[in-house]
Amino acid sequence: MMVAKSKWVKALVWLWAGTLAAWSQTVEVSELIFQPGELSSRDSVLKVDVGESAPDFSLPNLTGELVSLSSFRGKKNVVLSFVPAAWTPVCSAQWPGYEVAEDYFKDTDTIILGITVDNVPTLHAWTTAMGGIGFPVLSDFHPHGEVAETYGVLRSNGVAERALFVIDKKGIIRYIDVHDITERPPLEDLVKTLRSL
Repeated sequence: MMVAKSKWVKALVWLWAGTLAAWSQTVEVSELIFQPGELSSRDSVLKVDVGESAPDFSLPNLTGELVSLSSFRGKKNVVLSFVPAAWTPVCSAQWPGYEVAEDYFKDTDTIILGITVDNVPTLHAWTTAMGGIGFPVLSDFHPHGEVAETYGVLRSNGVAERALFVIDKKGIIRYIDVHDITERPPLEDLVKTLRSL
């Protein structure tokens, strides 16, 4: 009787494990994306301006290594791409969209630094689910939103604006776009700015 019960339990466990594995393979990344509802287009006041020196910072990347803005001075133009949050629809389309223009960024001696207020484990899971991101993704989690606040793009609900800052090799801000949080910024405007550097 005990042997029969044990086989029945093993069969149930095997069936449950198989169902779970099958379910996890059928879940699309799009099904995991949080729908935030209606958002105000902008909710912050800039603290920097075009022509000013970009405030330096150091933030952890997906492996926990600190990346400093100043480490690119004299070497690369930098695009800071602030997005509100991982696992949200526009953000999940914006960064992979830059992958299409990867060669262009290389040709203009430019690196993108993606920044959100999410913690490193969340960013790791999100970018992995998207198939990886080919530029450094940085966590402005602790102290919460400190870099976004320094640049003046931290919203009152604790997430960053959808904002782009182009910083030249001398560390000077050359372009700012604090975009409607519900829309992707047009790539053409960014390309035009980088061509002018």
